Amino acid sequence: MSRYTVKQLARLSGVSVRTLHHYDEIGLLKPAFTGENRYRYYGREELLRLQDILFHRELGVPLQEIGKLLDLQGRDRAAVLSEHRDWLDQRIRRSRQLLHTIDRTIAQLNGDGTMDDKNLYKGFAPEKQAEYEDWLVDRFGGKMRERIEESKEKLVSLGKDGMAARLAEGEAAGKALALAFQSGAVAGDPANDPLLARHHAWIAAIWDKACPPRAYAGMADLYLEHPDFRAKFDSDGGEGFTEWLTTAMKAYAARLS
Repeated sequence: MSRYTVKQLARLSGVSVRTLHHYDEIGLLKPAFTGENRYRYYGREELLRLQDILFHRELGVPLQEIGKLLDLQGRDRAAVLSEHRDWLDQRIRRSRQLLHTIDRTIAQLNGDGTMDDKNLYKGFAPEKQAEYEDWLVDRFGGKMRERIEESKEKLVSLGKDGMAARLAEGEAAGKALALAFQSGAVAGDPANDPLLARHHAWIAAIWDKACPPRAYAGMADLYLEHPDFRAKFDSDGGEGFTEWLTTAMKAYAARLS
């Protein structure tokens, strides 16, 4: 069976020696054993655990939460990897659609093509974006339409890389919360606050204005009331994730008030 020193594992994984030492110190990734020469050695099990850690980091899970998720997930590795793969596949397809939309917009601005208005925002939201916007306007009035348009304009002003990063951040924030739900975290537990703070900050960034606690709690109500939102969240996180997420959001908003 192959054994790797810290330096060898660093070269293999792309993770720095300093980071591997830190993971050891905080108990996130312990070596299989330490030799008489005081070198740390890692085996297959540790390599797989490091891959899990890197997956969670990519999904935006705070470092202090990763160990808890790895210890609590209680499912076989193939099932966990399958969930990671599904999420990454969705992210890749969304990114490709966004890049295509941006490339077409650039071509139009350079006089190299035309683009229908309806395609300007293709890929920025679920397929029923227009329906969701109309539903929000009906519920909250005409000013909501202005806010939606301002939000879109802000996204476009970020440029190609900025838009991709902003959208990826939202997906990562949502996935981190879904992982907490799947790990058995209690919705109202303040331990979820770092994850909710990230989600809350992302909503404010999308709005391009502050998201007061009352507004954040209002977003939770929207997620509950619209069947498509419920279907989306339960699809992303599993049955019951919508109720868990909205309960967590409201509890977090209450703690901020």
